Amino acid sequence: MKFLIVNGDDFGASRGINRGILEAHERGILTSTSLLVKTPWSEEAAELSRDAESLSVGLHVDLGKEPGLTADSQGRLREELRREFARFRELMHRRPTHLDSHHNVHRDPQMLPLFLELAEEHGLPLREHSSARYFSKFHGQWGGQTHLEQLGVESLARMLATEIEDGFTELGCHPGYVDPDYPSGYSTEREAELRTLCDPRIRQALAEQAIQLVSHHDLGKLMVISAT
Repeated sequence: MKFLIVNGDDFGASRGINRGILEAHERGILTSTSLLVKTPWSEEAAELSRDAESLSVGLHVDLGKEPGLTADSQGRLREELRREFARFRELMHRRPTHLDSHHNVHRDPQMLPLFLELAEEHGLPLREHSSARYFSKFHGQWGGQTHLEQLGVESLARMLATEIEDGFTELGCHPGYVDPDYPSGYSTEREAELRTLCDPRIRQALAEQAIQLVSHHDLGKLMVISAT
């Protein structure tokens, strides 16, 4: 069986991104999202998500411009991870369904042990360190250039047909609307992603490939079952 988690990063980054992520869930194939907890729009995102009961919401850790880890900074960064985890619980009134990080900083070999520690402590899947394979090719910039053709319906349908394997796969995405609250070099690409995720032809492509949409909540439940 092929199970697909479609996760939208940057929930809470701006009003336009919040709106786009909720639309991608309500009208499209997005099943999970990852919440930034330190922005002016984090609270709005948390409130919006309460009306979307089937949407998994995880913690999108943002270490900002934290310098590289050293022996002296390990403790400080561990505290920051725990602060963000606590802030998530304060906003959402529950724990996250999964963990990942802004710009995937958890891949840093010095930072990774801290993320693994937090994930293990709370029994949560961490991106690229769970039973879900991470698939990141649905992205509209390569080599510093915009490639909207990478985000079209035909392109995503081809990825679903050729790249999704048996088991769990997490497809990363960044849907949203262009918003002056969040100036970014990745803006028109977000709207292109959103249009494709909401296109009914993508659901047809999923059916043709016998791919079942699931969420990080489902993955977390399976982790608990396998541990017992």
